[in-house]
Amino acid sequence: MSLGDEHGHGESSRAGDDGAYGGYAGTGQTRTRLPEGGGAPRRPRSSSRSLVTIVGVVVLLIAAIAFANRGGSDPDTDSTSGGDKAETAPTAASGERPVETKTAGIPSGFAHDQQGAESAAANYSVVLVSADILKPVRRSEIVQQVFVADKVADLEDSLDKAYDTDFLANVGLDENGNAPSGSTYVSRTMPVGTKSTSYSDNIATVEVWCTGVFGMASEDTTSPVTSDWFTMTLQLRWADDDWKVDSFAQREGPAPVNGDNKVSAADEISKAAEEYGGFTYAR
Repeated sequence: MSLGDEHGHGESSRAGDDGAYGGYAGTGQTRTRLPEGGGAPRRPRSSSRSLVTIVGVVVLLIAAIAFANRGGSDPDTDSTSGGDKAETAPTAASGERPVETKTAGIPSGFAHDQQGAESAAANYSVVLVSADILKPVRRSEIVQQVFVADKVADLEDSLDKAYDTDFLANVGLDENGNAPSGSTYVSRTMPVGTKSTSYSDNIATVEVWCTGVFGMASEDTTSPVTSDWFTMTLQLRWADDDWKVDSFAQREGPAPVNGDNKVSAADEISKAAEEYGGFTYAR
C-alpha cells in the first residue's frame, strides 16, 4: 500500500513503485479484490492433508516449547546459549527497550545509533500508512513530526492535493477523513522486520518489510478490508535530536502464499480494529 493510492487498492499506482515519495504523492484507482474464481467459494483441503499438516505443526510447537524451556545449563559454559546468536543474527531482537516518549501521538526520542534508526523507520512506516494520514488535521501533525523541517511544507501541499475531497469520497470517507456511521475505515500496518542498507552518524537508509490490512469494514462497501505485503525504504536524517524522514519509497512484497483463513464479517473486522491497539516498535 502506498500514500496516494487508496491505501493499497490501486494496482497501477504501486506496480513498479520504486520512486521516492519524500513530498510527492499521486492518486490511484479503486480496486476491489474478489476471491479466486470470481467469488466462488474456495475448495477445502482434503481432511487427510489437513490432519498431516496439523500434526506436523503440533510436533514443531512442542519441540520449540521444550527447547525454550530447557533449564539447568550454565550460560557461561553452554556454547548453544542465545547470547551470541542474538548478536550475529541480522533479524534477532536487540533486547533494547522501545522509546518511552511520544510527540503528537507518535513515538519519538530514538537512540542516535543504527538500532535507533531502524526503530524510527518501523514506527514511521506504521503512521505513514495509517487511517490518520487521510484526516487533514491529523495529517499535518504527522508530517510535521515525522519529516525533516525543510520537507514539511512541500509534503503537506502534495498530500493535501493527493487526498482531496474527491479521493476521500471515492474511498467512502467524508471531507474530514471519517467513515460513515456504522462503518469503519481500516488502515493498519505491521512491520515484520527491518534492515539497514546504509548507515552513518547522521544519515541512514532503512528498509521495513510490512504487512497490513486496508479498506472499509462495511457490509455494502466496494472496497472491503484486504491484506497486503510491501516494503518501505526510508531515508532518515538525524535532525532536532531525533531521526526524521528525508524521503521514502515503496515496493510490493515479499508476499507469502495466501493461507486458507476464513474471511471474517465486516462487523468482526471493525470490532477488531477498534479494540486492538498498536505497538511501539524497536529493533
